[in-house]
Amino acid sequence: MLEIKNITKTFNPGTVNEKVALNDLSLTLKDGDFVTVIGGNGAGKSTLLNAISGVWKPDCGTITIDGNDITGMPEYKRAKFLGRVFQDPLMGTAAGMMIEENLALAKRRGKKRGLRWGITKAERAEYVRMLSSLDLGLENRLTSKVGLLSGGQRQAVTLLMASLNQPKLLLLDEHTAALDPKTAAKVLEITDRIVTENKLTTVMITHNMKDAIAHGNRLIMMHEGRVIVDVEGEEKSKLTVEDLLGLFTKASGKEFASDRAMLS
Repeated sequence: MLEIKNITKTFNPGTVNEKVALNDLSLTLKDGDFVTVIGGNGAGKSTLLNAISGVWKPDCGTITIDGNDITGMPEYKRAKFLGRVFQDPLMGTAAGMMIEENLALAKRRGKKRGLRWGITKAERAEYVRMLSSLDLGLENRLTSKVGLLSGGQRQAVTLLMASLNQPKLLLLDEHTAALDPKTAAKVLEITDRIVTENKLTTVMITHNMKDAIAHGNRLIMMHEGRVIVDVEGEEKSKLTVEDLLGLFTKASGKEFASDRAMLS
């Protein structure tokens, strides 16, 4: 579903601030893979997601989604292949619009829009059903402004919006990092359910090692713009945080240095 071949990205080349963010990185995801990504500060995690999303073009290499080469495709055109949830709950939704209006916008993403009535009865019934599955009471608040929701409620709605049209690839960029532990656990529970029910190929960046181990079928660790650890299946399910730290040290020759990850 996703094939990345030898992509490189250097910011501020030729200056004292030169930074190699991605270093000849290659990665292949099978259809239905749920991959968690972890690494220290500056490892290239968010840069990788931005490369896939089209925020900028890599210096070299190719990115293919479901057989479509999107390397040079502008961000707005590749959006039809992707769903994305950001770390900040304020991103990804329109705060001044109602919950049902946000969902309707997401449903029409990438489609031609006419002058028909905004939200049909069938659509509204679908939104009630979807919101009911979140178990957050939002099915009774269709006309509430999204800006009035809590961070966790807002991230849950954003998850629904990102997965509504079953994208080829769902990108989760530390989407629970700004939430308290109890709310984060609820959003991750919803994430697991949405990914499983829709069989979505998913990349989830997290700073929490326990979450990286507990969720998904595959885990990769990044360091200095490369993938240095890649485990999946039964091997992943048996991992402990100590095992993960050991794998990192063995692959990189360094101690894992991320205060956020260690504190988590």
